[in-house]
Parts: sequence; structure tokens; C-alpha cells
Amino acid sequence: MITQDILKEKLYDLVSYAKDNLSLKVDDYHYVTNMLLDLFKLDSPATTSHGYKDFQADVIDVLVQYAVDNKMIEENERLLFETKLFGLVSLTPSQTIEKFDHIAANESVKNATDWFFNTCKASNYIRMQDIQKNIKWSHVGKFGNIDITINLSKPEKDPKQIALEKSRPKSGYPACMLCLENVGFAGHISHPARQTLRTIPIEVNKEAWSMQYSPYQYFNEHLICLCNEHRPMNVTIDTIKRLLDFVDIFPHYFLGSNAALPIVGGSILSHDHYQGGSKVLPMFSAPNRNRYEDPKFKDVEIYTVNWYNSVIRLVSSNKDSITQACQVIMSNWENYSDESVEIICKTTEQHNAITPIVRKEDQNYVIDLILRNNRTNEKFPDGIFHAAPSLHNIKKEGIGLIEVMGLFILPGRLKKEFEEMKKYLTGKIELDMKSLMEETNPLSKHFGMLMQLINDYGTANSQNKADTVIRNYVNKACEDILECTAVFKNTKVGQEAFDKFLISGLNYSKF
Repeated sequence: MITQDILKEKLYDLVSYAKDNLSLKVDDYHYVTNMLLDLFKLDSPATTSHGYKDFQADVIDVLVQYAVDNKMIEENERLLFETKLFGLVSLTPSQTIEKFDHIAANESVKNATDWFFNTCKASNYIRMQDIQKNIKWSHVGKFGNIDITINLSKPEKDPKQIALEKSRPKSGYPACMLCLENVGFAGHISHPARQTLRTIPIEVNKEAWSMQYSPYQYFNEHLICLCNEHRPMNVTIDTIKRLLDFVDIFPHYFLGSNAALPIVGGSILSHDHYQGGSKVLPMFSAPNRNRYEDPKFKDVEIYTVNWYNSVIRLVSSNKDSITQACQVIMSNWENYSDESVEIICKTTEQHNAITPIVRKEDQNYVIDLILRNNRTNEKFPDGIFHAAPSLHNIKKEGIGLIEVMGLFILPGRLKKEFEEMKKYLTGKIELDMKSLMEETNPLSKHFGMLMQLINDYGTANSQNKADTVIRNYVNKACEDILECTAVFKNTKVGQEAFDKFLISGLNYSKF
């Protein structure tokens, strides 16, 4: 039982933690304490504490459990309440911006983002205890490393929660998960609480945008740059200008945009935004393949990249020149077709698109333009340049910005499904093909994969061997998915067609 004395002590610990980790000023100590006392209906605070070993388990979880036990919240509102607690002891949005600007002006922008990132972790906006549950490994592929994550930090919703979400009336506020109106939003069963969300205002291409960190952290210092206006995604030359302006402000980060079309774009196409962070994604290490020259832009180095996708890399210290060179490529690709390799730029709608990624290396701007196409046909209703149907058991969702750079975010369901598959590969469960093929069987989607593994390796494997063969299968599947998304395949025919676009379409000279 959590007594009021224990409760008071935990609130004391929470405020002390905020002073040590969330930049809470001493002048705000009594104010924050009194807000917490009011929330928990207490008449006075503790003046000391016995301390704690694990802040999450020994303080936050205790406070949340007290709220559940005393009917302050429902069981399914635990995370909403936790976020509310952290929001009460965090700096306000304006205080956050003021401190960020102070560090940037007096120390460095890098120190400012370090402080901001660490604060987002300390406030549990970035829930590291959940992110650390993700299963991660790397695979050395034929064109470089591929990083693979089975994402367990976003647990699948149970049927009761889904039913509650459906029954809740929709307000349309905030308009989407990326809108600035999310800052401080209390959340509800179908919208995460955002009392701990903080953003940093920036100006890119003379527009008001904001920078924040992603709560899911698919890679190191994973950030989101979002337009302050709620408007659809659109990749134009203005996009390139914004990305270049961003890396001028934050030269230690990269920034990229999903293509603005379904299948080849991201999950939220309704709000103009970009993703970036630390320069750690595998494609950045991919070497250049062929060099080209545009006589109009002598100060821009142009390459294709030795990578799974069809990538054009531009390098220059001249911001105007590299911008103009991008514009030429984007305009030409938008209207380029080559039916010999299935590329048709338009039917009743636009199909060609570009995923641009920008970073700075020393004094040079580096722009990677990944060519994409979202056309479908009867044979490939999910996309001609999308993961083949035989790979959908591993990844069926659109292959966007992060995956095309070599980081795969696979669904958390795979952990349990792979554990079940291991039981067949180790002989713990006898093979029953009829049962496996039933649609109600969670492994039915993996039937082809499991049959192949049993055929190749049998059913008497050790646990470690079973784990290895499954991972090797996933590694190959992720490579195959990237190959599928390449508009110009890494074959003699594909690369000749790529050359044709660059030399005939863009009037490049090849070296």
C-alpha cells in the first residue's frame, strides 16, 4: 500500500529530479511542488527523502500506481498520467527555447542540441527504457551495412484499446500528430499525451518551421523538422533550399524528406515535414560509383552511388550551384520515362518522385537524390518498385526515407512470430502444414519462409542455429526489398538505363 507519507516523499524526489535533470530553477521549486500537491490532494510536502535507485521504478511508477489505486485515473491511462507529471516539472516551451538559444549563443549549436536531446530523454518524452527493448543487429550486405531493428517500443494495441479509440468522438484537434498544437496537449486514448513535447523555432527558406526530436528514436538523435503550417508534403526546389538552410544551422545533423507520394513516401503525407539526426545511416558510407559532369555547373561534383537504390550524389561548396543542379535533376526526373525498365513518369497521376537527403561534410554540401517511382500494375498492385509480395511477411509497409538509407524498422509482431518459428526449426513442435496454412494462424504469412528454412536446415537445429538462420533470412529479405525499390536495377541493363538518363536526359559527361 502506498501511504501519503510515501507519496509525499516520491513527489519530493520528482521535484529534486527536475532540478537536477530538467533545468528546473530554484525559483520555481515551491510553485511546482504546490501544483503536485494539488493534483494528489495533499496538504503539505515532504522535506526530505530516502532517495531511490531507479527513478522510473522507484518514483514514477509508484506515483502512477497510486493514481490508479485511488481512482485518479483508469488503468489504460497510465502513460497519459506519467506524461502529465513530467510536464508539470519540465521547463515551459518558452523557457526551453530561451535556454537553447542561450547555450547556442554562448557555447555552440552542438552543445545546445546535446542539452535539448538529453532533456527530452530525461523528461521521458523519449522513452529510452522502451527504446532499449528494441532488437537490433547489423548485416554486411553486398553494397554496405544494413541496420535492422524489430521495433518493440511501440507495442501493438490490444482489442479493448482499439474499441475505445473507435468509440471516442473525433475533435480534429490537433489536425495531425505533427502539428505545433500538440505541444502541451493532454492526449487521450487515441492520441499520445504531449505535455513534455518541446520544439525549437527555426527559419528555413524564409519560412517558420520547428525542430523537435522523435519520441521513437529509430536512429541516434532522430529529429523531425516540421512546417508550422499544416499543409501536405510536397518535394520541390524549395524543399532543397530548406534542407540546405537547416544543415547550415545544424551542420552536425543531416536532414531528408520522404517523397511526397504514397508507397514511396512516409506515413504522414498530410503535414510537410522532414527527418534527420546524427549522420549514422548506412547509405552515407556508400562509396561513389561513377562520376559525371554538367557543363553548366563546373563547381558541382556529380556521382552515382554504389548502393541498392538509384542514387545521384551532388557535392559542392557553392550553395546556389548545387541548388540549381538539383532543380535540373528534379525537373527532368519528374517527366522522364523509360518503358524498357518499367519507368513511366505519369499515367492519370504523377509516379516519379525524389527522396532528397542533405548533409554537410567539412565545407561541402552533400545532397543524395534517391529516384523513386510509385506506379502499380496488375502483377504488382502494391507497387512495381515496392517490396515483392514474397517479402511482405517481413515488410509490407511503404519503404520511405529511413529504409532506403539502409535502416529497416520491422514490426514488433516479428519477435513473437520468430520465436514460434524456432520451435519448428528445433523440433519442439511437429510440422503440421494444414494448420500453418490456415489464415487464423499467425505464422501463415511466413509459410513460404518457414518451408524454405526447414527444407534447407531441417528441424533438429539448436536454438542458436535457428536464431541465426532466421536472421540470415531477414538480412537477405531486407537487401532484396532495397533492390526492389531501385528504379534502375543493379544489373547491366539497369545501369545502362541509369547512364542513359544521366547522359541523354541530363546531358552529363561521364568520366
